[in-house]
Amino acid sequence: MVQFLEAIGIALKAIWANKLRSFLTVLGNIVAVASIIAVVSLIQGMNAYVTDAIVSDVGADSFSVQRMPITLSEEDEERNRSNPRVRLEDAEAIRRYSDKIAAIMAQSGGGAEVAYGDKQLDSVRIQGVTREYIFFPTFDAERGRLFNPTEVDRKRPVALLGAQTAERLFGDANPLDKVIRIAGTHFRVVGVSSKKGSIFGQSQDEFIVIPLGCFDKIFGTQTGRLEITVRPREPSLIRAAMDDARVALRIERRLRPKEKDNFGLFTADTILAIYHQATTGIFAVLVGVVALSLVVGGIVIMNIMLMVVIERTSEIGLRKALGARRRDIMWQILTESVTLSTMGGVVGTLLGFGAALTISKFTPLPAAVEMWSVALGISITALVGLFFGMYPAMRAARLDPIEALRRE
Repeated sequence: MVQFLEAIGIALKAIWANKLRSFLTVLGNIVAVASIIAVVSLIQGMNAYVTDAIVSDVGADSFSVQRMPITLSEEDEERNRSNPRVRLEDAEAIRRYSDKIAAIMAQSGGGAEVAYGDKQLDSVRIQGVTREYIFFPTFDAERGRLFNPTEVDRKRPVALLGAQTAERLFGDANPLDKVIRIAGTHFRVVGVSSKKGSIFGQSQDEFIVIPLGCFDKIFGTQTGRLEITVRPREPSLIRAAMDDARVALRIERRLRPKEKDNFGLFTADTILAIYHQATTGIFAVLVGVVALSLVVGGIVIMNIMLMVVIERTSEIGLRKALGARRRDIMWQILTESVTLSTMGGVVGTLLGFGAALTISKFTPLPAAVEMWSVALGISITALVGLFFGMYPAMRAARLDPIEALRRE
């Protein structure tokens, strides 16, 4: 252990004595590690951010029925383009067929002008929902209340505002029981949702929720894209409930056994799997680029260490003449190579985190510092120093002490 610490001390003195040369030597490592740390931090931040957004939107214990499944080719997209629209009858068919369902909500969305007094908002997201929406955690009321199932069934003009919509329309004033205009139709505000934040700069608090019947009066039944969200009685029943829903929809739509589904079933895991597949591809490309940079950096380190061996030939010869063994010389050169490379990894890690946090501060992209990425970056650079320092170390260890001292 003492020998190891002495070797590191000698290596640090050598690095400090040749600061510019040492910096230029590990520049490739610095750039490579900074790149991987910055991108990993941004990807991990986006993963956590998107996961929370998808789970809160779709629900961890629910699934949705949409007109089209996930399409991965133009052929699939063309075939599914003729799929029938999702209807309320589809929701009723699922309810009748399965005994595993706790709640089914149909919802549709569109954009419309919203006004209160002389204030007007353009193209606010309007959501129309059916009576069982109150059983889904997506909807809440921080102030006021949620409109009740009776109000939904009777198509009462009541509205639940997103936090930002309420703030833009009313400022600091109390919006409850105020009457707003949605596409010229009057609605009474009964509640305001809690703040949800934004995703990549897109606000999640700019919306209004109204009964689906009122939505259809404004937009028409064919304009909005109806979507069904199903919540099983227990989270463990979600796969069984999806199987029941698939059978119910195939019966409702009179599909033959050999015909493919003309609808899509989605869970939060389905959407997350597609997202992670995309980010995995990006990460794989990054690994290839970084690996190339590390190889180039390793070659530079090996070249510099060969030069160091030549510069210190007489020192190596003297040490061997005084009794140093080949493994001692080899250990010293390897330690210097690993120390030099690892210093580049440490600097690259700091720069990478700095870059990720700077990007996160000035852009909508989130960043998350992962300790495993720190360990990975520093470990890789240490291995690069070990691998590319092996040849110079072996060459130094093979020096003949007499020949080495003769060069003095």
